[in-house]
Amino acid sequence: MSPRKRIYEVIEKSDGKDALSSIYDYAMIIIIVLSLLPLAFKQDVPFFRITDVITVTVFIIDYCLRWMTADYKIDNRSVKSFIRYPFTPMAIVDLLSILPSLTVLSQGFKVLRVLRMIRAMRVVRVFKVMRYSKSIEIIGNVLKKSKDSLIAVCMLAGGYILISALIIFNVEPDSFNTFFDAIYWATVSLTTVGYGDIYPVSTMGRIITMISSVFGIAVVALPAGIITAGYMTELEKRNKEI
Repeated sequence: MSPRKRIYEVIEKSDGKDALSSIYDYAMIIIIVLSLLPLAFKQDVPFFRITDVITVTVFIIDYCLRWMTADYKIDNRSVKSFIRYPFTPMAIVDLLSILPSLTVLSQGFKVLRVLRMIRAMRVVRVFKVMRYSKSIEIIGNVLKKSKDSLIAVCMLAGGYILISALIIFNVEPDSFNTFFDAIYWATVSLTTVGYGDIYPVSTMGRIITMISSVFGIAVVALPAGIITAGYMTELEKRNKEI
């Protein structure tokens, strides 16, 4: 086995049989979590700067290794795979998670200091966990297979919000300054959250709100049921394969 082939097997998501690959996956999850810690604090302390340098260095190495072994993952050893890899979804996520920290590693490049304004882009690193988590991979497969049903539910929810907003906006024009306020109210009622910052005051408006909330429970429950059923089916399929 060539060194590049072995590197590819280690850095790809573990199937539980390769101990080194499993260790790599768990280590990367820890690194990702550590890289997000500074976002939870307003203070810029030396520990966070050191942590950021270490984690982004690991991300850069991981990115380079994946690019170096892209031919094993894309196009079956084709040279085109090295050109295609930077434009794949996960490669873009990897790059976006690296860019905001380049000012720490390269203080001499003034152009890169502009990236300090997009510090929040580091939250993209959360999506890197998708590569190392089997559960998230299963959910991703469920969403792909159930996309038609989920799209239909989303269209139903969107239509219901629009209709509710139109009704309440005409029933209580004094309570809603703009149609967007009515859409906001309809969305909050659909999800049964009810913040209370915008609410109807007339009897008819309150009746509409009650109806909207009751129907909202059913609409919100639909995607949860679809995803749960698909998740169980995917688990049963994987258990049979094992």
